[in-house]
Amino acid sequence: MDPAVALVCGGAGLAASLALQFAVNRYVPWIYWTAVAMVSVFGTMAADAVHVVLGVPYAASVAFFLTVLAVVFVLWYRTEKTLSIHSVDTRRRETFYWATVLGTFALGTAAGDWTAYSLNLGYFSSAAVFAVLIGLAGFAYWRDWLAAIPAFWFAYIITRPLGASFADWTAVSPNRGGLGWGTGIVSLALAALIGLVVAYLTRTSRAGRRAGD
Repeated sequence: MDPAVALVCGGAGLAASLALQFAVNRYVPWIYWTAVAMVSVFGTMAADAVHVVLGVPYAASVAFFLTVLAVVFVLWYRTEKTLSIHSVDTRRRETFYWATVLGTFALGTAAGDWTAYSLNLGYFSSAAVFAVLIGLAGFAYWRDWLAAIPAFWFAYIITRPLGASFADWTAVSPNRGGLGWGTGIVSLALAALIGLVVAYLTRTSRAGRRAGD
């Protein structure tokens, strides 16, 4: 599919999913995670379009999306005096939250491509590097060297390049350093796994509401 057309389709899907998310006043697993999935898809498309269509180097993309994300964090904190996800209980805070999530996925995609291609680490080594970074964040939080909120957002940002690097490693052909399982098969398998987890979360969420009643 032409990148411009794909970007428009992804944007339409993102707009529809976020409209549905903002229309509900409580956590509904399938609605929330559909929005997350569409944010990840559109964020990935946006990062890829910057490189493929505009020809921007991966390092420049990383710097750009990192700056955008930093601006969102600053505006969020100056406006709401907190970056905690547990305080997302108003429409304005939720808007900041989704802008942050979109920025993290775009940055994560660019970072994963930067390490895999520009730094020539390949997909598996890139995944290993990002896994170590998440582990370091967890260790720093455990040792009280890093507060909960920055530890969370650091790990959240790294989940994107970790997941993308692992998925690419399993999907691409061996001559590109992958296992050659195929993009379609890997995508469908991961989508099915997400569907199963969301179904479980939906069931437990309903059970919890019934117990609360």
